Amino acid sequence: MDELHHECGVAALYHLPPAGTRSPVWTGDPDQVSRLMPRMLLDLQNRGQLAAGMATFNPEREQLVDTYKEVGTVIEAFRINHPHKYASIMEEYAGRAAIGHTRYATCGGQSRSYAQPFERRHGCKWKWFAFAFNGQLTNFADLRDRLLKQHDYHLTRDNDTEVIMHYLAHEVRGDDRPDLVEVFRRLAAKFDGAYNLAFLNAMGEMVVARDPLGLRPLVYAHDGPMFGAASESVALQNLGFRNVRSLEPGHLVLIRDGELSVHKFADAPRMAHCFFEWVYFANVSSTLDDRSVYLSRSRLGQELARQERVLGRVPLDPEGTVVVPVPDTGKAAADAMAFALGVPSVEGLIRNRYIGRTFIEGANRADKVRLKFTPLREVLSGKRVLLVEDSIVRSTTLKSLLHHLRDQGGAREVHVRVACPPIVAPCFYGIDMSTVGELFAPKFMAGKVPTVAEQDAMAAELGADSLFYLPVDAVARCIDLPADRLCRACVTGDYPTPAGEEMYQLALRNHATGAGGRTYDRPPEPLVCSVNDDGRT
Repeated sequence: MDELHHECGVAALYHLPPAGTRSPVWTGDPDQVSRLMPRMLLDLQNRGQLAAGMATFNPEREQLVDTYKEVGTVIEAFRINHPHKYASIMEEYAGRAAIGHTRYATCGGQSRSYAQPFERRHGCKWKWFAFAFNGQLTNFADLRDRLLKQHDYHLTRDNDTEVIMHYLAHEVRGDDRPDLVEVFRRLAAKFDGAYNLAFLNAMGEMVVARDPLGLRPLVYAHDGPMFGAASESVALQNLGFRNVRSLEPGHLVLIRDGELSVHKFADAPRMAHCFFEWVYFANVSSTLDDRSVYLSRSRLGQELARQERVLGRVPLDPEGTVVVPVPDTGKAAADAMAFALGVPSVEGLIRNRYIGRTFIEGANRADKVRLKFTPLREVLSGKRVLLVEDSIVRSTTLKSLLHHLRDQGGAREVHVRVACPPIVAPCFYGIDMSTVGELFAPKFMAGKVPTVAEQDAMAAELGADSLFYLPVDAVARCIDLPADRLCRACVTGDYPTPAGEEMYQLALRNHATGAGGRTYDRPPEPLVCSVNDDGRT
C-alpha cells in the first residue's frame, strides 16, 4: 500500500548435456531453452518492475555470452505484446543457458545502463561473464572506496552491482581457469549484506549462489537435463519443475563441464531469513525455505482475530461488520481473520489491474488511490469495516484510501488492522526504506512496542476509527521459524550484520541532524586500512 519496493528477482536456466532422460520442462531444441526465461521473469515481476533482462550462453554463436535488457516491465522490455519483435529477440538471444533479472532500484539510477544482467566482455572465455544480483551490499560504500583508492578503477554507475562486477573480475583475473567455488568463498569474506547471484561465463559455466545469512530466498530444481533456479518457487513450478528446493544459505550450485554440483562456499554465523518476504513481498503461491507464503499469511490473520477478541473494541456483528483486505497481499490474512471472528470477508476494494505504471506515477497521491482502487459502495455503505493491511511503512497513500472508503464507499467506520508489527527501523538488505524519517510509526512511539494510546494517535493521524498492529513475537509463530533464524531488523532495530548496525546508527544520526538523502547514498568517507603482520593491508 505504501508503494514499498523490493530489490529485484533473479532466475537461471540450463539444459545440461547430454540430453539423457527427457524433462516435462522442455522438450524442444536445447539451444532454444532461453525462450523460457521471459516466462520465468513474469512470475518474478512482483520483485521489480523498472527493468528486465537476460544473458544467454550459446557455443555456436560468435557472441558466446550475449545480454538483452530494457527498461520497463517484463512484457514491455521483451516486447511480448508485439509477436514479431518478441520472436526476433528470442531468436537473436537463443541459448542453452540463461540468467535473468527483474529490477527495482534501492540505489542507482533508473536508466537502461542500470538494468541487469551486467556483462563484462573479455578475450579470455573464463573472464567473459554476465551476472544478475538480488539484494543489497550493506558495505557497498566501503567496497567502492577500496576500489577507488587501492586500484586505478573508474566507476560509471553509483551502485553495488557495478562494484560486484569489478570484484568478480578481479577474482577471475589469473592465467589459469579459476575454481569458482573459491572465487565465491573469497567474495563472501568481503561482502556484507544480502546477495543472491546468478553467474554465467563464456565457458558455459554457471553459478547460482545464496548469501551466508539467507536474507533473500533462492530455490532450485534439477529435472532430467533441465536445471532451474529463481528467487521464488512459483517461477519454477509454473514451468513444470518438480522437487523444488531451497538453496541453503552460504551454498552455491555450480555447473561446470556439463556437470551439476552443490557446494558450501561460506560459513553461516546465523540464519537471517527476511520475515517481510512472507508478510508482503513474495508471491502468495510461493514456498520459501519450506514455509508456505499463503499459510503464513493465513496464520497472521488468525493472530489478528485473537487480538481482536482480546481487545473487544469493535462489535463483531455479522450484519454490520465486514472485513476488507487491501488488495492483494492482505487477502489471505483478511480471509483467515474473518473466518475466525465469524464475520464476512468481502472484497470491498477492487484493484484496477489495467492501469499502466507510468500513468499512475504521473498522478498525485489521492488520484493514485482513485486510479488503483474502486470501493464497492454496495457492500461497504453503512458498514463497520475492519480494513486489513499487510504493513504500514510510510502511510503516504493509506490516508487517501481511508478517505476514499468513507467518501466513495460510504463506510460508517474504518478500523485498520495491520498483519505486521510497526516498522521502526530502515532496511539495508534490499528493501526500499533506508531512512528513519520516512517511516510512519517512529514519529508516535517512545519505545519499540506501541502502546494503545500511541496506536490511537496513529489512527487519528490516518483518519481511522482505530488501529492495531500485530506484536513482534507473532511473526515467528506465523512463519513457523524460530525468531533467531529471522531478520526482523525493521521491527526491532537489531541487525544481523555489522555493516547493517553501522548503517542504522548512521541513519539515526542523519535523522537527528536533519540530513537528507538515502542512508546508503552517503558521500565517500576516508578509507581506514589496517596492516597485518605480513605487511598486507
